[in-house]
Amino acid sequence: MASKIEDLHAELRAGTGKGAARQARRQGLVPGIVYGDKQDPMPINMNYNTLLKRLKQGRFLSTLFNLKVEGQGDVHVVCRGVQRDVVKDLPTHVDFMRLHDDSRINLFIHVTFINHDAAPGLKRGGTLTVVRPEVELEVLASDIPSEIVVDLTGKNFGDVIHINDVTLPNGAKPTIDRNFVIANVTAPSGLVADE
Repeated sequence: MASKIEDLHAELRAGTGKGAARQARRQGLVPGIVYGDKQDPMPINMNYNTLLKRLKQGRFLSTLFNLKVEGQGDVHVVCRGVQRDVVKDLPTHVDFMRLHDDSRINLFIHVTFINHDAAPGLKRGGTLTVVRPEVELEVLASDIPSEIVVDLTGKNFGDVIHINDVTLPNGAKPTIDRNFVIANVTAPSGLVADE
């Protein structure tokens, strides 16, 4: 499930506070912080264009990265927040959390639905109503799944897909104890009216 860990490059930020952050932004950098793992926080700067390009690829908050900082050892991190400009919606600050491979972390994982054409309810004009496009799971940092796959084969009108109906990746478990709904197949409104 988990693919090769992607590298992110950053540089140490000399100062902290508003002045240093503004100076970094003027130089085309995005200030950030790396914290956790019982170590001191490490202020960093990332290239603005590189970060923006990676953000546009999606799933930035649920991807494990190998952070390379010049003069420091490589560290595995996951993004815990991206602050954005209120008007332009562009990144102004980024927070990363250090992780060990055996750390467990809560992340929102994307849900992918397959075999639409093998679902009788959808072939007859029904609609797949997705209640949760992402599901929060507790996962191992060394094995973060890229997605949860839901097979729609045989699903008909009125069928409801719960979290317990889905095969979760190894080591992953939902953060909510109850058997919540992910999606359902609804009949077309014309068919409901006829009945």
